[in-house]
Amino acid sequence: MSNYTIRPIRASEWREVRALRLAGLEDDAAPLAFVESYDEGAAMPDSFWIDRAAGSSVDAGPEAGARQFVAVADDDGWVGTSVVIVESAGEKDFEGRTVESSGGHVVGVFIEPRHRGSGLVERLFEASLDWAQERGLSRVRLYVHAENRRAKDAYRKCGFEPTGVRLDGALGQEIEMARCI
Repeated sequence: MSNYTIRPIRASEWREVRALRLAGLEDDAAPLAFVESYDEGAAMPDSFWIDRAAGSSVDAGPEAGARQFVAVADDDGWVGTSVVIVESAGEKDFEGRTVESSGGHVVGVFIEPRHRGSGLVERLFEASLDWAQERGLSRVRLYVHAENRRAKDAYRKCGFEPTGVRLDGALGQEIEMARCI
């Protein structure tokens, strides 16, 4: 069993961000979990990954619109991640819908298969939710594909419950789950 350090990414770690995202896009559950394919992710230029890391890193400052957390194993390998995005009331979300009340939106959750079941997702969510709470947010939501049972079970273990909102998104039928913090 590995020991893990959970921490926000740094802007300079864009190569690691890219590698972990591409590993997630190769996962068997990727078609139910991510809106992009491996080929689409791999085709993105370095500038995309540099901007993505910079905008969600600890270097972006306390008022950043997103924060990415990473789980680093005791061998220094990156083995898991989650991202929380700040959504403000009145803004449009990723589906083009108007956000009704400010909160956080968790995206990009991935745990390497050999590290699943170790409590790692709970630790990543704890860091993500702590950051959202520091930003003054009181609620966090996420979307999960209706057929992605493993993810739904993991999110329930982290205190997320279905809200009753369903949408036909880019991946098909998705369920909104939320948690007050």
